[in-house]
Formats: sequence, structure tokens, C-alpha cells
Amino acid sequence: MNAKLPVGVIGLGRMGQVYARHLAGRIPQAKIVAVADALEERARAFAAELEGVAWSTDYRDVLANPGVKAVFVISPTSTHREVVIAAAEAGKAIFCEKPVALTLADTDAMLAVIAQKGVLFQAGFMRRFDAGYMAAKKQIEAGIIGQPVTFKSVGRDPFCPDLEYARPSVSGGLILDMAIHDFDLGRWLMGDEVKRVYTEGGTLAFPQLNTVGDIDNAVVNMLFKNGTLGNVEVSRNALYGYDIRTEILGTTGGVQIGYYRQTPLLVLTRQGISHDMVPYLMERFGEAYLAQAQDFVERVRAEQPPVVTGQDARAALEIALAATQSYHQTRPIELPLDAEK
Repeated sequence: MNAKLPVGVIGLGRMGQVYARHLAGRIPQAKIVAVADALEERARAFAAELEGVAWSTDYRDVLANPGVKAVFVISPTSTHREVVIAAAEAGKAIFCEKPVALTLADTDAMLAVIAQKGVLFQAGFMRRFDAGYMAAKKQIEAGIIGQPVTFKSVGRDPFCPDLEYARPSVSGGLILDMAIHDFDLGRWLMGDEVKRVYTEGGTLAFPQLNTVGDIDNAVVNMLFKNGTLGNVEVSRNALYGYDIRTEILGTTGGVQIGYYRQTPLLVLTRQGISHDMVPYLMERFGEAYLAQAQDFVERVRAEQPPVVTGQDARAALEIALAATQSYHQTRPIELPLDAEK
């Protein structure tokens, strides 16, 4: 297939615009045909930047456009079930940002329609497309560190999010919103499913989060089915910068992914040695987001299966929901969960 893939983007918030700008300016195999956002001003303004792009405040207009062959669903998580099912029924290939839904029941409903319609569906876990994580996966698969035995992942944001976004009914809360990346990495890098989780957490730095029912720090211990161990820490008060690191220890070695210093510069004075810090998301994972979108476009054009499937998304969500349940119930939670609860 030599023609550009005509795509639509549904949701033009911060991340939606990241994907849309990649598609418009950095992925030559794709062409944006239509965009939609609930805010008319945002949809109109973005479409005005590009020639010949249709815009709407109703995502259904994008799906009804016969020129659109694939859609990027970057709308709020609470809307994913409705939008993804409608996109599948319209026969569009679908990329959906994580988490794909807030419940297993919604996820299962989405995946059932996707399977019935036979459309390509890829979930958005951009860390799998980061150069460091991809290299670590290759080293592990090559047996360089022996058999993986422990997984440790740290995810720390440098500020408290907007309270409305932090509300669990919108984002799923700290554990689901942030740690779901780490849970996906755990399955992927350890090559196994999680059997049990136990969470401790609290509102330790930003008491205003209590007003919406969320927390700012959590630590999740995990037991994998084969007996290996995992630990995930997520935090919203790393005021020094964006701190994302992962370590896998094996029987004969280990790998570490992540870094503190953004600029390759050390300042040496009598007071000591200093350097800067990774500021935030796009500075750390900007190229991974691009690679992820590029991969989806190429797979749709080549009619190849996705590298991150709907079942991958469901498995990571299930761990996140179990970890959240463990925090609220102050006890270990066994997987699998009852999808109907």
C-alpha cells in the first residue's frame, strides 16, 4: 500500500494534539482527514492549521466520513467504550490511548465488538516503543541476565494534577492512571501474568486530592504466576522532575532503564557537581509517542496485527483495578478479578 493512510483524531486535548501533530507533520505515511473535540474552539482552531481537514464537536462525524480509514481515540477515558464501539461498528482501524476503559466490563464489551467486526485495535502503551525499554526487552529475551526474578518500577510526576482530572471517575485515580504503564511493563518484560497484588498508599503531599477521593503516593507489591516478584511505586510529588525508572534483576545479571539528567552537562564547582533533570513527559517519551503512532499507521497500511493488543490493555487494567481495590480494602487481592463487579 503506497497511498497515505487517511486518519481521524477524536479528542484534541493535550495528548490528542501531540498525536495529531505527529500525524500531520512527522509521519509521511499518514494524512489527517478529520478531527473532533467536544470544545468547538479547539477543534476549529486545530483544523484551521491544516489544509482540507474537516472538524466537528461530534466524534460520530469523523466515523461517518468515508475517507477516514483509521482513528486515534484520545478522548477522556470515560468516553472510550462508546467511541471505540462506534468506531469498530463503522469498520475503522482503532488506536486507543490508555487506559482503554475504567472497568473490565466496559473493556470486554469493546473487545467483543472489535472481534466481531474484525477491525485492527491497538492500545497506547508508549513505553514499549521507548529505545531504552526496547533494548532491555531484547537483552532479556537473549538471556543476557538469565531468568528474570524481580521487577522494580518507579513512576513519579513532578506536580499535582488538575483536581477534576484526578477524580477517579474521570482518570481512574493515581494507580490506574499512572501505574498502568508499569503493570504493562511488568507483564511484557517479565514474560508472565500477575497472580496477586498488595497496595499501600495515601495522600501525603497534596491534601487537596482528598476532596476528589484520590491519593498522591502508592506502592504496589506483585507476585507473578511463576513465583517471581514485582514492586511498583507511583508518586505525584517528585518536585525535582519527571522520574521514570525500571530495573529487572535476573539470575545472572540485571538491566536498568531510565535516567535523571536531561542535558549531557555536569557543572562542577566548589559546592559540588550538579546537573539538570528530565522536566516532564514529552522530553522523556516524545520520540516513543512518535514511534508508537508510526507503528500503528504502518501496521494498518500493511494489514498486520498490532504489537500491543486489546488483551494486553485488559491485562494491565485488571492489575490496576486489583491494586486500587487492594488499597481501599487494605488486603492482598488475587487475580483474575470478577469482570462483572
